[in-house]
Amino acid sequence: MVKDSFGLEITTDSSVAVDAINNFVDQLFSVGNDAQVILKAVEADPACAMANAQVAAFYLFAGGSFGFTQATSYLYVAKANLKKANEREKLYVAAIEAWANRDIQEAIAHHEAITDSYPRDLASVHLAQYHYRNSGNSQGLLGIAEKVFAANEDNPYIYGMLAFGLEECHRIPEAETYARLAIALKRDNRWAHHAIAHVLETAGRLEEGITLMESLSDTWEFASSAFYGHLWWHTSLYYLDLENFAKVLEIYDTRIWGRAKKDNGREQINAIALLLRLELRGVDVGSRWQELASYLQPRLHEHVLAFLDLQYIYALVRGGKEDWAGEMLESMQDHAEKVLPYVRRTWAEIGVPAAQGMIAHARGDWGEAIAQLEPVLPELQSTGGSHAQRDLFEQIYLDALIHQRQYHKALNVLEKRQVARDNIPGIQRQLANTYSQLGRTNEAHRASQRALELSQRYQKVEQTV
Repeated sequence: MVKDSFGLEITTDSSVAVDAINNFVDQLFSVGNDAQVILKAVEADPACAMANAQVAAFYLFAGGSFGFTQATSYLYVAKANLKKANEREKLYVAAIEAWANRDIQEAIAHHEAITDSYPRDLASVHLAQYHYRNSGNSQGLLGIAEKVFAANEDNPYIYGMLAFGLEECHRIPEAETYARLAIALKRDNRWAHHAIAHVLETAGRLEEGITLMESLSDTWEFASSAFYGHLWWHTSLYYLDLENFAKVLEIYDTRIWGRAKKDNGREQINAIALLLRLELRGVDVGSRWQELASYLQPRLHEHVLAFLDLQYIYALVRGGKEDWAGEMLESMQDHAEKVLPYVRRTWAEIGVPAAQGMIAHARGDWGEAIAQLEPVLPELQSTGGSHAQRDLFEQIYLDALIHQRQYHKALNVLEKRQVARDNIPGIQRQLANTYSQLGRTNEAHRASQRALELSQRYQKVEQTV
């Protein structure tokens, strides 16, 4: 047996295989662009169960039917070699197999078992956090990082893992502390960049967010293509709140969609989520929807996460692919009847109505959008994604309320948003309009003045940059 970089035994006599596994794990932690290095592990030792399991994970991360098909073949080899594998490797293979079977609950259980006995296995922690995030389980996301933190304080990546879990549990000051420490320990710790992007966006620290993220952006050149786009997507959100829409479109055209692998689902989501936010701000995005939608046909029957489907189906309608949107909705309804029982409610009672609401909003049917989205909005966390990503659905609901002149409901949403982020001119402007429609003149005037002051302040900042 040979030990990996964490001191954990791998059943192989090949140091080349172990080196490739070590490099792959580092690529996972750094969200790097060379994850295919894991293929060298199987070339060096085709019978290594851990190497085959990691290759399967590589393909599962890629997503799509091709990824699942490829993963299955490597899992077959991994399972055929389990007799000589150690206990940790057996649990790991079981976790990846559960993932391939879309039984995320079982996959998480195996990863938790691994970290109970082998807290140095940060690769298992990474995968568990991925599944927790996609399940909307913020406490699990944080808990598994906290559980192994003491055993891994020498590793800069654990600080970023912990930071993101803290942020998703709304423990913002702690999240910032650990994210900054992670970056101090390793400047190209891109997962920590992601965590602090969430922190600063949540707190509305716009200028600081731009300065920090752009100062680190040289390291993103070594990120995976999807994560490169995602970090620029986070950066674009600061410019969006500053109402520098020209800059947001520039980032979209040159950093997000312009450099995207356009058939990649995660990169499509980066683009969809930004175009939609731009339109909600009244920005004309031209023919960008039509171009994007033309690449979405492979997504119609994929159904990896309801969170993703809600955005794909919106883009199909906005891009003029109504027939594809109808086909996708029918496929979602069929999928909801076939999924494992523990996620059936998420798909059938939350995901499908939300998809109908998204279609309605994309068509400008504000009343139907409200009727479908309002009951499920508090439960959309179970569909996956982060708080920052799911905030889009509240913005869509709010937009429908305003179009439908349901100002009392709109005010309830706006006042909550204003408490969390009182320095966003767009929120203040929406507040001013809503107060005015409700005849609350003094409050409308104060909000209008606040919006003007913020806009002038941000314009001065842009002029000095």
